[in-house]
Formats: sequence, structure tokens, C-alpha cells
Amino acid sequence: MNDEIELRHLRYFMAVAETLHFSRAAERLGMAQPPLSQQIKRLEQIVGHRLFDRTTRGVKVTPAGQLLAERARSTLEKVQDDLAQVRRLGRGEEGTLTIGFSGSVMLTKLPAAIQSYRSRYPKVELRLLDLVTSAQIAALLDGILDLAFLRDGDPTEGILLETLLSEPFLAVVPESHRLARKRTFRLNDLQAEPFVLFPRRMGPLAFDRTIACCERNGFRPHIVQEAHQWPTLVRLVAAGLGVSLAPACVGSVSIPGAVYRKVDASCVTTVDLGIKSGPVKMLAANFIAIAREHLGS
Repeated sequence: MNDEIELRHLRYFMAVAETLHFSRAAERLGMAQPPLSQQIKRLEQIVGHRLFDRTTRGVKVTPAGQLLAERARSTLEKVQDDLAQVRRLGRGEEGTLTIGFSGSVMLTKLPAAIQSYRSRYPKVELRLLDLVTSAQIAALLDGILDLAFLRDGDPTEGILLETLLSEPFLAVVPESHRLARKRTFRLNDLQAEPFVLFPRRMGPLAFDRTIACCERNGFRPHIVQEAHQWPTLVRLVAAGLGVSLAPACVGSVSIPGAVYRKVDASCVTTVDLGIKSGPVKMLAANFIAIAREHLGS
């Protein structure tokens, strides 16, 4: 005979303890009275004490029953709380989500996506890591990141990539430059200019696309200075060290002494969503859906 108390025993017991009436308790539980009485007797056998005194006047909870009622109520409430938390986790409404991003991606609509996500899922702990593209790829493979928003993500075994946004390039030139007076010019107008650019190791595909864009327009840029952050790079251009090509979103960074101009070149740079191959947990799936809404629009 099984001597373990089950949750149903506690629910039956609490229904009787709260109504002090077997018929009303059975009605509350949606069952017949005889099976309920049998289950209460079985619970008393397991406990080894009477839980109710049954008299012609009604039902009274014994001291042992009173103690069990206190503990059972707490137990059932905790089970409900635990189940609710499990359901929230299953729906991606609680937990921790770690997201990586390249600096320039924060100049797109990604911050708006983050704001929307935090509004819809306030109980999720959101961890954001500013990493260059190459470091994000490594962090995805190591399981450090759940998601990555990459500038020109490099195809990598074990990583699934989805392009969310394609952007044209803008030329970045000093305010005093001869081309700064034009709204638009040809990219090969910069062929004799020194360039300021980011190191290839930060994002090989982003670097290669920039170089390829120049080569398709008749020249290979002469890089005289490197910088790791776009605000720094634009400041170096403003200081007269050279010119550069930047994703269109960088044009939102206002630096005195530097201007952004459209170039006549059919080249694009992309913002790519990266995720490790395999099952996608609901936390990540929820964020992906919101990111698509914002960056894909």
C-alpha cells in the first residue's frame, strides 16, 4: 500500500477543512461524496491520526488537522507559485537573456527593439555586451551569448545568420574637404585620399566589403590610421587625418568638423542576427520576433 501523501490528498483535505462539510466540499471539488470520504480516511491512515471529528452536528477539525491545514495551505500555494513560474519560464517571460551587439548596430533601431522587449517582458534579466563581430561569433559558439547582432556577420559553422537590415555606405570627410560642398559624389572621387578605417580583425567581412566596394569603383583605399569605435574614427576624420566609409546609421553621430555624404555606389553593409545552431529557447525567440519588427521595418 502506498503511504505517500499526494497533492490531491491535500486538496481534498483543504476543501473539507474550509467548508466543514463533506457534501459541500465534494461539490466544490466536482466529485461525489463517497470517494471524497474514502480519500480523507486514507489520508488519516497515512498520517496516523484523525483529522476531523465527525458528529451529528457536523464536522470539526482536530488539533492534528489544524496543523496539517496550516502546512497544506502553504504547500499548495507554493506549488501554484512554482507552477506559475515554470509557465512564465516556458513562455520566455522570466529568466536571463544575454545579447551581444557591435557598436554601430546600436545606431540602428536596435535600442527601440530593446525598449519594446523590456516593456513586454519586464521580469527578464537582459544582459547586453558590446563586442566586435569576431568576438561575438566566439561568444556564441562558447554559449556566452544567446543572441548576437553583428555588423556583416561572417558565415561560421555552428552559427545561424539572418540579415535583418541592409544599409548603404556614406562617405565621411572633413568639413573643410573639397567634396564636403557636394551632397553626393562618386566613390572613386576618394581614390587619392588617405583612409581611416577599423582593423580587419574586428570584423573580417565588414572590412572586406568596405574594401571590395572601393575596388569595384576603381581603387584600393590607402589606410593610414585605424580606430576601433566609430565616434573615434569620425573624430579622426574631423581632425584631417583622412576620409572613411561608414554604414548609413553612423550618420546619426554628429561630430564637429566631419560631414557625411552620399556616394554613388551600389554597395551595402548588413546587420545580421546570429544565434548558435540548435534549439532556440523561448527567451531568445521572443526577442528575435521583436527585433524583426523593428530592424526589418
